[in-house]
Amino acid sequence: MRYISTRSLPGDPGAPFCDIVLEGLAPDGGLYLPVSYPQIGERLPELRRIWETEGYAGLGFTILSEFIDDIPAEDLRGICQRAWNADVFGSPEVAPVEELRDGLWLCHLSNGPTAAFKDMAMQLLGQLFEYELGRRGREMNIVGATSGDTGSAAEYAMRGRQHIRVFMLTPKGRMTPFQQAQMFSIDDPAITNIAVDGVFDDCQDLVKAVSNDLAFKAEHSIGAVNSINWARLVAQVVYYVAAWVQVTGSDEQEVSFCVPSGNFGNICAGHVARQMGLPIRTLLLATNENNVLDEFFRTGVYRVRSSAETLETSSPSMDISKASNFERFVFDLLGRDGERVADLFGVQLAQQGFFDLSGADEFRSLQENFGFASGSSTHADRVATIKQVWDECRVMIDPHTADGVKVATSTEPVEVPMVVLETALPVKFAATIREALGREPEVPAAFAHLDLLPRHVVELPKDVEALKELVAAKVSVSPV
Repeated sequence: MRYISTRSLPGDPGAPFCDIVLEGLAPDGGLYLPVSYPQIGERLPELRRIWETEGYAGLGFTILSEFIDDIPAEDLRGICQRAWNADVFGSPEVAPVEELRDGLWLCHLSNGPTAAFKDMAMQLLGQLFEYELGRRGREMNIVGATSGDTGSAAEYAMRGRQHIRVFMLTPKGRMTPFQQAQMFSIDDPAITNIAVDGVFDDCQDLVKAVSNDLAFKAEHSIGAVNSINWARLVAQVVYYVAAWVQVTGSDEQEVSFCVPSGNFGNICAGHVARQMGLPIRTLLLATNENNVLDEFFRTGVYRVRSSAETLETSSPSMDISKASNFERFVFDLLGRDGERVADLFGVQLAQQGFFDLSGADEFRSLQENFGFASGSSTHADRVATIKQVWDECRVMIDPHTADGVKVATSTEPVEVPMVVLETALPVKFAATIREALGREPEVPAAFAHLDLLPRHVVELPKDVEALKELVAAKVSVSPV
């Protein structure tokens, strides 16, 4: 399997998986995708049997083997078994499902080390990085950005691993107290937390600027753990298949998914699963008040917002106005026309802050060909939904998952099973839980004294040169 950039020209021979997993962004500024999607439609009975006999790790190995042919099979199987098991995720199913009411399901993805769905992919990525860096005798300096959950998931997955340093940018003051405590309490010389004076998109822009400086990237072995890294996204494909197996009784039965999404990575994995032949009827995207993606799917106009326009909400992990992974979907939408994608994202978006596909034939047939629909939610919706789900089902959900349940129950009739993907445990968003339910969320034992630990964080302005200086200085004095 070879991988090409979303901005590649015809005839690009592509690169193997183990090269692109260490690279992040492509040299031309695009994102990597496989040259074609492997097809699993005829293998669905086999995948169901593998789930039943080998569990989540066996299913993951089978799916990843379709995308990775430059890691020996037994090594890849071991990577999957170490990443996805009951010790790490608390249950043999790893991603169990629960029916909230007739036809409405919740897929639990937040029982990993940091209580967020990001653990599902990050645990695999940590294993892949350590394996491949050891095989090559190299080290990597990960520069990433987080709106709340990616950072802690990356740091918990990478800490203590050989050959790896982490530099994680966060928007100063924009994460919940629990999210800040979870990240900033880590005391490890190979992990540097950086609070940037800005919003998540500013952090993400700095990460991309570092990655696009090819000389600096090469000199300092810069890698990525954000969902611009293809390995993160392909790891998430696995839980779509696992959820489908668990909620269906036959191999022909369709399922819809509702996915809270800010950076478009989580739902992009669903898009890949659908392109591979998983019987997905609708991919329903849920946003909060920062509804850039919902606006596109309703109007065909993709307009990013400025930092000042990006609202601070009670589902902060979706307070994003530049969805990095959206370029991957647009590449497929436009028939994999890399030149056209480069113009949209590299020229039009950069120069005018938006692009308009409303008149394109591809947009008019978007739902028919790709199954996408969308909706948005407000703070009042979140609070009401958290209370409703608790009162009716005795299940406590976090605000982002509440966005998903709200959109799922108000947008599409339940003609096939509708699976809402859980994003985090409620403990991460205690203030909103208190407002909705008048009580504190349960605090898992692993996090009982998190708020009492000392903090380790460096403050930085929105300045790419300042970030580069910090990375270079740390690399020169901190061995891994």
